[in-house]
Amino acid sequence: MKKYRDLIDQTFYFPTQEFDVKNNQLFFNGVNLMNIIKEHGTPLKLTYLPKISENIQNAKAIFAEAIKKKKYNGSYTYCYCTKSNHFSFVLEEALKNNIHIETSSAYDISIVEALFERGLITKDTYIICNGYKRPHYLEKITQLLNAGFKNCLPILDNLMELDYYEEHVKKPFNMGMRLAADEEPNFEFYTSRLGIRYGDVIDYYQNRIKDKSKGQLKMLHYFINTGIKDTAYYWSELSRFVYKYAELKKVCPELEAVDIGGGFPIKNSLHFEYDYKYMAEQIIENIQWICKKNSVEEPNIFTEFGSYTVAESGATIYSVLDQKLQNDKELWYMMDGSFITHIPDVWGLNAKFIMLPINLWNNQFHRVNIGGLTCDSMDYYDSEAHIGELFLPVIEKEQTMYFGFFHTGAYQESLGGYGGIQHCLIPAPKHILVEKDDNGKMSTRVFAEEQSSEQMMEILGYK
Repeated sequence: MKKYRDLIDQTFYFPTQEFDVKNNQLFFNGVNLMNIIKEHGTPLKLTYLPKISENIQNAKAIFAEAIKKKKYNGSYTYCYCTKSNHFSFVLEEALKNNIHIETSSAYDISIVEALFERGLITKDTYIICNGYKRPHYLEKITQLLNAGFKNCLPILDNLMELDYYEEHVKKPFNMGMRLAADEEPNFEFYTSRLGIRYGDVIDYYQNRIKDKSKGQLKMLHYFINTGIKDTAYYWSELSRFVYKYAELKKVCPELEAVDIGGGFPIKNSLHFEYDYKYMAEQIIENIQWICKKNSVEEPNIFTEFGSYTVAESGATIYSVLDQKLQNDKELWYMMDGSFITHIPDVWGLNAKFIMLPINLWNNQFHRVNIGGLTCDSMDYYDSEAHIGELFLPVIEKEQTMYFGFFHTGAYQESLGGYGGIQHCLIPAPKHILVEKDDNGKMSTRVFAEEQSSEQMMEILGYK
């Protein structure tokens, strides 16, 4: 029987940019994971902060190259979707790269205010305010506009939203408008519930905005839930959107930008293949061609990259507590955590992440299922994105196996209810940050200890 290392070597191009094995142990972006486990134990959340800057710089370089190659006349602006991961260490790292921000709720604006107070953003930073807005969100956006954040752009999501700004914003301001994109053909609904219908856009601008509003329409926005993919659906929706931009631009000369929401995908498998440069070039070329055909200026392009910015910085690490053979062929590795509470996309969306053992790479391998600690029958992981089966090293007597799910840095904490009450009172794990100084030397620090019973008892009203 072959070793687990042989299985990976013959199945994938390995090692990769992110993963390598030295002395029978897995390294993640050069981080010695076993050393961290020995110091902090498991379960464990880990964020490798330099990956955030690396991905931002890669995307900015790709679009800059595409713009230069196609001789595109507009500019490119990178925005980070705070909803992907709101933690301060993520925003601090991302903002080192001269980026801008997209928000989704009133409490996002509190984050914006905190970042401004700390000098991490200025009043020139673009704040793209998306979403269907409750009164408190409208109020917070208005506060920014009245405070002189000149590039704060409320994105109108319905025909009534502008009324609030007209009444409460004290001076002229800029804004955008979101169009209601069609959903994927296999989705339950035909059109997104968010945004303004395509058929309403021109009439609404002419009858409600042009020469009648304090707000100038600067941006047209749309969002594709499935992200930027080389599919007929994506190119069709992008073209439809740009044609509407060209139509609106002819009657709205101040319109100058498009926001193509829905970002680049992340690596969810060692078998991941995606041509980022090709996709950026095709986006630029499509927008350029449609604008030229309609004799309008090419718009400045904004993107909102959330998962792409932060997901690949994250890892969630466990140990195997026990092996259970429940019938003739179903072998379970019971882990010291839960998918439902720690990585809810596995349970809720059947999402696949890169899963690799951290030690025992020279052991033989066999098919297993991984079981979480909660009582829910859905708390398991049984296959990888690239194959229909899950293989891990055989655990010999007196051995403990550690394994990790990688590229889990987006959405998992917010969806899992970080710091709150989770299924079966499974605590949030310890969270470690890995940083790198200017000389390339790595260091770690604890962002949060494992959630305590005292914290839970207080939330539940027992204290």
